[in-house]
Amino acid sequence: MRSFQHVDALLQKFVDEKKVAGCACSVLHRGEKIYEGYFGYANIEEKRPIQEDTIYRLFSMSKVITCTAALILYERGQYLLNDPLYHYLPEFRNPLVYRKGEDGTFYTSPATKPILVKDLFKMTSGLTMHGENTETERQVSKLKLQEIASLRSFVQKLADIPLAFEPGTRWHYGFSHDVLGALIEVLTGKSYGQFLKEEIFEPLDMNHTGFRITDDKRGMLSTLYSQTEVGLQPNLDNEWIYQPEAKVEFGGHGLLSTLGDYERFTQMLARGGEWNGNRIIGKKTIELMASNHLDKQQLSDMEVPGTWPGYGYGLGVRVMMDHAQGGSNSSLGEFGWAGAAGTWMAVDPQEGLSIVYMQGLLPKDYIEIHGQKLRNVVYSQIK
Repeated sequence: MRSFQHVDALLQKFVDEKKVAGCACSVLHRGEKIYEGYFGYANIEEKRPIQEDTIYRLFSMSKVITCTAALILYERGQYLLNDPLYHYLPEFRNPLVYRKGEDGTFYTSPATKPILVKDLFKMTSGLTMHGENTETERQVSKLKLQEIASLRSFVQKLADIPLAFEPGTRWHYGFSHDVLGALIEVLTGKSYGQFLKEEIFEPLDMNHTGFRITDDKRGMLSTLYSQTEVGLQPNLDNEWIYQPEAKVEFGGHGLLSTLGDYERFTQMLARGGEWNGNRIIGKKTIELMASNHLDKQQLSDMEVPGTWPGYGYGLGVRVMMDHAQGGSNSSLGEFGWAGAAGTWMAVDPQEGLSIVYMQGLLPKDYIEIHGQKLRNVVYSQIK
């Protein structure tokens, strides 16, 4: 392997400064693994170190897998990106939109156009997550996710909530990619998890990736921590979604994986959709995925100061558009995403490069800084 002492030093610094309990990173270049490193603990209390088989919560890094899975069906002619979503999920026919009156109160009226399938990929559907910034977010917050019986039931409940804006007009992070999972179920007649297993996980030997933590793998699962006034403390708030008895497979935030499993997935994307002779998705489809699909207004919606300057948004991934704005030494077209617990990934088809970074910390105070710093140091070693 090449000399990556600066990556070692950076990741060790993250641990030494107690910004994370532990972390891991791998870099593959044109099929060759050029870096792999493990630092700190998967569990501080047990002094259990981060290792090759450590399992992490992907949170929103699940979305890249979900969008890839949905695009596999696009390649098979199962739908068009410009199709109205209600053709497949009729609960989204004639959606309502929240609007604000002159007196500051909210009212609803019918949307003037339908949600398109591409709006799910682009986060321009008007669907949101839970929160307090919009009336839609406040209504989503009332959903009792642990009581929902299936992915389709979850999506039907989302469809009952008026949208935050007219479909296709704004960008807003939300449950759009979870709805893509339901679209896959309708199109294939399979559970979303089964489709992922057959089409992505088994061909890529992603044997430790899935929605549930089984008893034989609990010892591999890293502990999720939160920053508190007394230091890093275990966070158990979301553990129910990974248990065997959980009923919904959340394609937007529910997957578990190891560094090795996810690195094979990202390197497959970096090499045009193929890994070890297994064709997962087409090269031209990856190019479509990794092209900016947002207009000026939507790009403005996506911008969060200090987060990902210089990037646009494609079909479920950030996309490098402007080196100067981003202060980035990566290639134009480099793409990827991150997760709420600080996981981060980047794919560069031009270089055949993939980077995967794993950690487990809520909230993700450091991931924007971690990801950008890691990106810059890794690219300094590419020849």
